[in-house]
Parts: sequence; C-alpha cells; structure tokens
Amino acid sequence: MNIDEIKALVRLMVDNDLAELDITEGEDKVRLRRGPSGEAAFVPLPAVPAAPAAPAPAPEALPEAPPAEEFLEIKSPMVGTFYAAASPDSDPYVAVGSRVGDDTVVCILEAMKVMNEIKAECAGEIVEIVVDNATPVEYGQVLFRVKGA
Repeated sequence: MNIDEIKALVRLMVDNDLAELDITEGEDKVRLRRGPSGEAAFVPLPAVPAAPAAPAPAPEALPEAPPAEEFLEIKSPMVGTFYAAASPDSDPYVAVGSRVGDDTVVCILEAMKVMNEIKAECAGEIVEIVVDNATPVEYGQVLFRVKGA
C-alpha cells in the first residue's frame, strides 16, 4: 500500500467515525486505530489545599418520559460494507414498510471481497433503515429497526 491509499483509509475512518480498521490484501496488512475525537489532555494542577466543598443540592427529579415504542434491531454481524441490493441495478432487498420474516434477506455485507447475505432473524415490519447504501459498518452496528409482528 502506498501513502495515498493509507490517507484515504484514514479519511474513511474519520468520515464514518470508525475506531479501528484492519485490512489484509495479499501480503499487505494494515491496522489503523484512532482514539476518541476531542480527547481531553491531562494538565497537572498545582498542589493547593482544597477547601471543603459544600454538599451539592439534590437534583430535582425529572418527570419520567413516556416509554418510547420498542423496536427490534437488526445489527451487523461483522465489519464490512453495507449494500441494500444485490447489484447497483437491482431493487433493494427491503424498504421502509416491508414485512420480513426470520429468513428474509435484508442486505448484503461485503467483507474481504466476499458477499454475505444478512437475514432478518426476526419477524415484523421495517420502520427504519439506519445505514446508507455502500457505507462501511462495524460489528454490532444497527442496520435496521423492525416493529415486531
């Protein structure tokens, strides 16, 4: 890999808020990691005896919000690139409002040039597609939200 390819990978990580990226291509191996953005630096303070602090007032209890409707989440089982359809010319596997069952293919994840069909593994109606087509995803990232049947 050349420096331009590595710079492009770093931009990909920043643009998609990825913490780690491992790529193996032939005999070339690259592992990139980055810390959380905006990480605070440690600044030592002078040793000054602290005055005893007054006890903080108890926070007022906030009224409880009504519970949000719970949705099932279809999460990525691997790191890869999300594709909503089998090919650029094909219709997407599912759309908002589509009914899915346990064995319904909802997308493809490409990992190391291998296309992996991802099944819903739940039954219901797709209410949100969280990921844009052709974007990288991480393990455990939510791909779809489903209203259970």
